Amino acid sequence: MGRLSGKVAIITGGTSGIGLKSVEIFQQEGATVVFAGRREEEGQKIQETLGENVHFQRADVSVEADVARLVEWTHSRFGRIDVLFNNAGGPAPVGSVETIDYEQAMKAVSVLFGGVLLGIKHVAPIMKAQGSGSIINNASIAGHLAGYSTSMVYSSAKAAVLQLTRSTAMELGESNVRVNSISPGATATGIFGKALGLTGEAADKSAEVAGQLLSGAQPIPRAGLPEDIAYAAVFFASDESSFINGTDLVVDGGMIGGRHWTPHQESVKQMGVAFKSKMGL
Repeated sequence: MGRLSGKVAIITGGTSGIGLKSVEIFQQEGATVVFAGRREEEGQKIQETLGENVHFQRADVSVEADVARLVEWTHSRFGRIDVLFNNAGGPAPVGSVETIDYEQAMKAVSVLFGGVLLGIKHVAPIMKAQGSGSIINNASIAGHLAGYSTSMVYSSAKAAVLQLTRSTAMELGESNVRVNSISPGATATGIFGKALGLTGEAADKSAEVAGQLLSGAQPIPRAGLPEDIAYAAVFFASDESSFINGTDLVVDGGMIGGRHWTPHQESVKQMGVAFKSKMGL
């Protein structure tokens, strides 16, 4: 407790999943938290539930005026901004590149990449003037390797977030402002339900089912949890990471580390049997 005492943090996409858990844990660690989301009713309920030092502001991160207003409100109210967690995201169109709906693809990119770009753009002058700050971008293992998302648009946007993190870290680091990213693996949130067309509330309730279905996707035999990512964000937000800049932290239970050991051993055995059969041994 107290790892973020005295810090003012903005968390986008804070009404569900990773964002909501981050709001809760940042508050527990002593931060004053301003969280944003598009669902105003849910945001107000969360603010009332968590109470002191948690403040909701409605914002769509794909709209620059909303992002500018969010940053300005926070700075005017508290006089500083120590942390920005660009967490807001959502699903993107799936299917072959030949069938992708361009308008829907750009709408997704405006949130997945554009929201991160706008957040950094508007908070950077404040943090530079302070001479301190930590910006955390939520990326994905899908941005590292193809085949880890059903949507090539999502993967491409997350790859862009990784490069944006590195590029802005080189610039803002000169003003003692750090920019890092986190790449979650298979994490039990409502994003899978949203990708299947569920409403926001119904998607939130689907997280437990997603966790059950994803439990075997990585060597550690459980799905990732929102708190796994939230605690990684706390580390980047805290002074414990004061010399870490331009880095991506993969939190995936080992999913992209390589082939899983047991299935690999089974495939080796099967190959051995097939080889002997072909050779007549």
